[in-house]
Amino acid sequence: MSRKRKISLSEEELVSALRNREKIAVEALYDMYSASLFGVISRIITDIPVAEDVLQETFVKIWNSFSGYSAEKGRLFTWMVNVARNLAIDKIRSKDFKNQAKNHELENNVTFIDEQRNTVYKPELLGIRELVSTLKPEQKSILDLVYFKGYTHVEAAEELGVPLGTIKTRLRMAILQLRKHFN
Repeated sequence: MSRKRKISLSEEELVSALRNREKIAVEALYDMYSASLFGVISRIITDIPVAEDVLQETFVKIWNSFSGYSAEKGRLFTWMVNVARNLAIDKIRSKDFKNQAKNHELENNVTFIDEQRNTVYKPELLGIRELVSTLKPEQKSILDLVYFKGYTHVEAAEELGVPLGTIKTRLRMAILQLRKHFN
């Protein structure tokens, strides 16, 4: 198996290829700059899979917005570093990223606590299945799908042939009914 040789172009050749939207431009961009751009991104985003996603977004943005590059304003590499840096900063400032980080912290803590206490969630030991059996049949079937089989509300609605609003109402009523046993 032969090793693929890395593509290396001069900055002028690369700029010309990018302007003409030639395939070799993308390959050269990756071969010549991926390590450097990943280094910039990973200093800002320490989560490697997320940093890799931002690197991919960086190449897409460079390709799609290359018309915004001007050689008179600076070197191509400097412009690309700014694109990568700005995307990385946008990512860590995004609500989605912040929520994801909080969720990971919570998941890790719950897992840690469960491992320390050897806790296993078994609804049959809590008697929940017996309590569910006391509900109306239409509430029981929805609870069974959503909580015991992992269906989403939409999937449960499709499975039962019932409107989504009805699923949500019956589910809420079932939960309120079950709460009475615990209060």
